[in-house]
Amino acid sequence: MDAITKDSKADGNSFTVVDCQENANTQMDQLENFITSGMDVIIVQPVDPDAIEDVCKQALDAGIEVVCWDEEMTNSSFNWVIKNYDLGCAIGEQAAEFIADKFSSDEEVETVVLGYPQTPILLERENGIIDTLKEKAPNAKIVANQPAIDTTEGLNAMETILQANPDVKVVCTIGGGGAAGANEALKGYYGDKVPDDVGIFSTDLTDECIASMQNGEFNRSCIAITGNAYVCGDVVYDLAMQYAAGVKLDHDVYRDLVPVTPENLDEMIAHD
Repeated sequence: MDAITKDSKADGNSFTVVDCQENANTQMDQLENFITSGMDVIIVQPVDPDAIEDVCKQALDAGIEVVCWDEEMTNSSFNWVIKNYDLGCAIGEQAAEFIADKFSSDEEVETVVLGYPQTPILLERENGIIDTLKEKAPNAKIVANQPAIDTTEGLNAMETILQANPDVKVVCTIGGGGAAGANEALKGYYGDKVPDDVGIFSTDLTDECIASMQNGEFNRSCIAITGNAYVCGDVVYDLAMQYAAGVKLDHDVYRDLVPVTPENLDEMIAHD
């Protein structure tokens, strides 16, 4: 939001930021207020896309461009979205490269997947991880597959898994929360020692993931979605302005997937 605010100011535009606190009804009220106030463009990251389809149609009917961030909606000018299965595959590819580098092909590598099958798009991501491991790291043995959407769930799941499977070497997660929790669990398990053949592979370039890489902890690779938060703001703002200026875009505009490792971390987190 800081990046979009800066970009808007540079262009002579005004930009209003509101937070719905993960409440769909609040978000609907905010969208209605934006329509009433005559906004030209609305960028929305839906809590529940189905819940705001009607109000977004009202915005479109009023001549307001609606950019949907991270969900595939019908009543939008365009959607800025992720191919979640492909994202899972990218996470799995990074893990497979690590396995090939650290282990012989006939050596069984105990592997954990922290998914979140309750959410369909995250299940797609999880399936991409698993399918890619099967294809590109056949010696990876998935000894546990548990849900973990946030740091607490990731920590609890990983601590339990390590009790039953102390030789786990690779952890793949569908998000930054699970990765942060797994990192804390592994730090607790190994203490000050960080074996070079143990690693976490995830997405969401969170502050916790960045700190883990900078400190030489267990996060070995993270698939950034477009880039850091500032890059995301710049890109979605530019796309919205292009569309408002009459540039034709596909209804679903897919975000770039960029592997981040300690080697290119400084470049990826840099911003003006």
